[in-house]
Amino acid sequence: MPKHSLRVATWNINSLRLRLGLLNDLVAALDPDVICLQETKVPDELFPHDGPPALGYPHVVYRGMKGYNGVAILSRLPLKHIDIAPDWCGKGDCRHVAVEVETKSGPVELHDFYVPAGGDVPDREQNVKYGHKLDFIAEARAWFAARTGLDRTILVGDLNIAPLEHDVWSHKQLLGVVSHTPPETEGLNAWMKTGFVDAIRHFVPDTEKVYTWWSYRNRDWKVANRGRRLDHVWVTPDLKPALHKHTILTEARDWTKGSDHVPVCVELRL
Repeated sequence: MPKHSLRVATWNINSLRLRLGLLNDLVAALDPDVICLQETKVPDELFPHDGPPALGYPHVVYRGMKGYNGVAILSRLPLKHIDIAPDWCGKGDCRHVAVEVETKSGPVELHDFYVPAGGDVPDREQNVKYGHKLDFIAEARAWFAARTGLDRTILVGDLNIAPLEHDVWSHKQLLGVVSHTPPETEGLNAWMKTGFVDAIRHFVPDTEKVYTWWSYRNRDWKVANRGRRLDHVWVTPDLKPALHKHTILTEARDWTKGSDHVPVCVELRL
C-alpha cells in the first residue's frame, strides 16, 4: 500500500476572530491537512463558519467560550467528533476537543489541548490557577493511562509547559517560573509516558534548544531569544516510524498582529 502524507499543524492563535486572516499565511507556509487551534476566544454561536471553508478546510469541530480559552480543529479530511473525555477538573472551560481524522490508511485519533497557563506564582496554596494546572495535568495523565492499547493517536496543543532543559532559554533561571517548575515538568512528562512519543524531540535532539513561544514583553524577541517550547505534538509509538518531518514556523512571530506562539507542524507518512 502506498504511503500518504498527513500534515498536522498546531497553533495558539490567541483570538481566532482577530487573527483569522493570518491562517492564510499559515496555509501558504505549511499546507497542512489539519489545523489545530488553541485560545480561539470565541463562543460557539459566534464562530466564523465561513472562514475555514474559504481556506479549503470544510470540516470543522470546535468548543469555545466568550473571551478566553477555546479550541478548534479545521480539516481538509473528514472528521468525526469524539466526545468521550471528562469535563476536565469539572470547569467546563473548553480546553480540549478530540476527533477521528479519516485518512487513506484508516482513522487517526487526534486530540487538541489548551492546558491552563497557571498564573504567576508557583504555589498551589497561594495561587489557585497553579493548582488547577497541576490538577488538569494529573487528571489528563490518569485518563490516558486508563486507555490501554491506544494506537494511531496524535495529541497536540499549547500544553503551556516547557518540559526539558533545552526547551527554555535558561533552565537554571526558569526553574522557579511557571511553565518550567519541577511539578509541572514532571507532571507533563508523566502524562506523555502514558503512551506517547514527543514528535518534535524525535527530530531535534534533547541537547538542542527549541522554542515555540516568545513573550510580547520582549520587543526585540530575535535578539533576546528568551523563548520556551510550550507547543507540542505527541504520537503513539506505532506512529513513530511514520514521522517524516517537522516545521516550527518561527517567522510567524513577526507576522503583523501575530500571536506570541508560532505554528508547529508535523508530517507523517501513513
